[in-house]
Amino acid sequence: MEEDFINLVENNQGLIHKICRLYGDNEEDRNDLFQEILLQLWKAYPGYSGKAKISTWMYRIALYTAMADLKKRKRRIQHLKIKNTELNSADLNFDLEHVQAGISLLNAGDKALLALYIDDKPYQEIAEIIGITENNVGVRLNRIKKKLRESIKV
Repeated sequence: MEEDFINLVENNQGLIHKICRLYGDNEEDRNDLFQEILLQLWKAYPGYSGKAKISTWMYRIALYTAMADLKKRKRRIQHLKIKNTELNSADLNFDLEHVQAGISLLNAGDKALLALYIDDKPYQEIAEIIGITENNVGVRLNRIKKKLRESIKV
């Protein structure tokens, strides 16, 4: 069982790191969160029934662990104030820093949904992982995209 679990983590560590990058504010937070997710996966592994894809099962545990960690830390995310400058829309080039700042303003549920969307999960699988309807996935993604566009305007 231990060897199977180690192989599972090695083969799917990218999704754990992705969640950690979304929910951790710094390297230390991301490392702590990674360890906590591994612990929760290990605890839950004996109960994995195989009904859902292993990646779906792992995402669900990783996301719930990350959201619980975020809530436990009770961090207040400070809004990034970007200088209001008048730029021609053709000149708007958003770098990774602006995008990450926009994502940091999202609530935990929206971050989870966005992580799954970025990972090219189909709406049906996203709905299953998050626990909402497939139609609600589309509606919420459109709202998230709008929030991100508004938050990264320069």
